[in-house]
This record gives sequence, structure tokens and C-alpha cells, in this order.
Amino acid sequence: MRIKISFSALSKKGVMLPRHHNYLVQAFIYRNLSRHIARFVHDRGYQYEKRRFRLFTFSRIYGKFIQQEDVIVYPGKCSLWIASPITEILESFAASLARKGKFKLGSNFCSVDSIEVPFSEKYGEEIIIRVLSPITVYSTLLTRDNKKKTYYYSPFEPDFSRLIKENLFKKYALLNHGETEEGLTFSIEPKKVSKRNLHIIFYKKTVIKAWSGIYILRGSASLIRIAFDCGLGAKNSQGFGMIEKYG
Repeated sequence: MRIKISFSALSKKGVMLPRHHNYLVQAFIYRNLSRHIARFVHDRGYQYEKRRFRLFTFSRIYGKFIQQEDVIVYPGKCSLWIASPITEILESFAASLARKGKFKLGSNFCSVDSIEVPFSEKYGEEIIIRVLSPITVYSTLLTRDNKKKTYYYSPFEPDFSRLIKENLFKKYALLNHGETEEGLTFSIEPKKVSKRNLHIIFYKKTVIKAWSGIYILRGSASLIRIAFDCGLGAKNSQGFGMIEKYG
């Protein structure tokens, strides 16, 4: 399930955000969930084996913008997509915004222009997608001197698809009470991706490499649906891996 929020600044200056603002958007989402849902999702999450998933993702902010050094200004209407397989998360978020009619994003006071819930789509076993917030895939490795190092994969490496598939399998098992279905398949292939689609994003003090672009998903429809609801790859609740149908 997903919803689209359209909003605009109450100030004539527009919505002003730092260039790297995923954390501010994430904080805005948590602030507009009911207290018990926000605490559960943030502090505990949904656990599968040793991993905890927040089970939501969000897009970049869309709208006309002006880049001013390290500040981005959105002078007009903006939009933000949020997705989750947990309907209570989206219902709580939408109800809060509808009730208040306004919210704070960073230091900006904004008005809610509309809240849209699109029809649930049917997904086949092959689909072309566009990335709404870049996909990040990584492994934590040990160097020769026993120090941890994070390696980020590109879409042109086989492990990019393999690790996304393994991540989706875990989300599938989590959402199906630990059960997995035999014969599930999944792959992701870059269709229109170049070096220009590499994004270097700062989340708090962490540097994250992630990729946008157009991709082909192939595999089981149940896994493809989870990709749309949960996001692809890692760090979904930090604003990575949200996708939409393309074409």
C-alpha cells in the first residue's frame, strides 16, 4: 500500500531544506504517527531472525526546486510518496495529517494540499520500474587489520541482484509468519542506468552510496509486490529503495 502527500510551504520563501535531508523527512513521518505505533516501529521494529525491519519506505521530495549551495528550495507544491505493507502505519500517518492540515518539516511549516491513495495494482512476473528514492546495497567486510569496512555494490555487479533477492526473501518470511514458499524467484536488471545515477547521500554522519534509474524486475509476483510495499535493498525507512511502475 502507498499514499501520496502533496504539500506546500506556508512561507513565501518556499520549503528550504539541506541538500541531504532524508533524516528530516524520516523524523517528520515518525512525528505524525500515533505515539504507540511510532515507538514500536522506531524502537523495536518487526524482527526476523537477527534483523529488524521498520517496514516502510519513502520517496525523494518531488517538485520544482532551486539549488543554492547546500540548500534546496522548493518554491511551489511538493509531493512525497510513502509505502508500507502495514496498513496501520499509513492509516495513522494519513489520519494525523488530515486532522492537523499542516505539519513541520525541518524548520519549515507546511500545509497539506492533498492526500491520495492510489488503487492497488496487480503485479506480473516481469515489470519495468523507476526508482523514486535510490537503492542501496552493501556488505560489511573486515580488512586485513581487522577493521570493519562497508562495501556498496553497483547495479552492474551480480551481488547487487543477489543481495536484494535475499533481503526480499527475509521480508517475505517476516510478513508470512516465518514461512517461505518453494520456488520463489527474483532478479533485478539495470535497463537505463549509468554512472550519473550514482548518488552519494549523507544520513546523519554516515555516507551512503545508492543508485537511481530504470530497472527490470523478474520473478514471483508475491516478491515483486513486497518490493513495491517495502522498498528494494537496505535502509528503506531512511528513504532508500522506493519504486514505481514505469511506462
